[in-house]
Parts: sequence; structure tokens; C-alpha cells
Amino acid sequence: MRFKAVSQDNDNKLDNAVETLRAIKKQVRRFIIPSVTQVSFKDDPYQVLISCILSLRTKDKTTLEATGRLFQLADNPYDMLKLSARRVAKIIYPVGFYRNKAKVILGISKSIIFDFKGKVPKKPEELLGLKGVGRKTANLVLGLGYHIPAICVDTHVHRISNRLGWIRTDTPQESEEALEKIILRNRWIELNTILVTFGQNICLPVLPFCTRCAVSNACKKAGVKHFR
Repeated sequence: MRFKAVSQDNDNKLDNAVETLRAIKKQVRRFIIPSVTQVSFKDDPYQVLISCILSLRTKDKTTLEATGRLFQLADNPYDMLKLSARRVAKIIYPVGFYRNKAKVILGISKSIIFDFKGKVPKKPEELLGLKGVGRKTANLVLGLGYHIPAICVDTHVHRISNRLGWIRTDTPQESEEALEKIILRNRWIELNTILVTFGQNICLPVLPFCTRCAVSNACKKAGVKHFR
């Protein structure tokens, strides 16, 4: 009986997540999508990887402008290694930690050429083996770069999933594992784009716009003390 109860609870969460995600997706259509998702339309895993590195702790507008400048000169690892770290840093400024990111980008490009014959690896463990690539970036490359189902959990996805009441987790890793159980596999890739857009415009970290939210009535509002 206990197993059936747990199974039924998971089914309910699955149904709730499906309907809620559909409503959120509809609401965020009028907003600008994240910079990395925009870059992914070029269908180039390398550009997705580099733009994701640039996006860390950087606003989307700044990231998109920086990737545009950088990819005009080097949109592949071979051309990237023709640039010095100082040149890359100057091009991508003012993204956050631009000097360190310039070194990371060159290091990653070198590894891709010498360890993977010039192609971005598509295995999670190989992506995570690249210095400067964490789980969030690896999953984003798998999903947006290679169209391989993967759930990318950043601060927005972690916060919103818990706020909605879908899951109760403490870390992004726990959130990823929990979300895999209640989000349909064919929605894994788009989940990050939908929730990041939602988190940037409606479900803000502080003072979210609950009165404008399409799923406010279905939201547990976990951790929300004040809203607009």
C-alpha cells in the first residue's frame, strides 16, 4: 500500500508539472529568451559551450553582445587558439570575471582540439572533464548543443521548482534528480529556457510578480514572504 501511495503521489506531481509548465511556457512567449538559447539556434555545440561559459554571473544582454564580438573573430576552437588570453579578455569585457573566462575558453578550446579531435564531446563525463565546465554547463551543451535530453538546473530552475512545490531540495544536483522523475523526458531540454525566462521576468528571486503569474493559484509559494 505504501508503494502505491508513493507512486500515486509521483503521478500527481507529474500531472501538476505538465499543466503548470505548459501555462508558464505560454506566458513567457512574449519575453526575450536567455542568451545561450538564442546562440543555440546556430546549432553549434562549441558556440553553446562558450556562450554558456560567458553567461555565468553575467546578464544576458552583456553575454549576447560579448559572444557576438567573439564569434565574429573565432567561432571554432582552432580560430580561438589564434587569439591571446589578453585579446579574448578585451573582446568579452565586461562579462563577469572576463580575464579568468578568457583563460578558461582557451583551455577548453585546446582540450577540444587535442583530446577530442576538434569536436565538443557529447558524453557528460567528458564534458565535465573540461576545466571550467560544471554540471549546469555540461547539461546545457547536451540539450541545446546536441539535442540530447538533459535537465540544466541553474539558480532559477532550482528556486522556481521548489517555490512551486514540485520538489523539496537543497542543492541543484538534488533538484536535477528530483525533476527527472516528474518532468517528461521530451521537456527536459526546454525546461531551463522556460523557467529562466519565467524567473527573470515574473518569478523573481525577491518580490516575485505573483499577481501577474499565470500559475499563481497552483503555486505553493514556498519561501515567498512578500510578493507583488
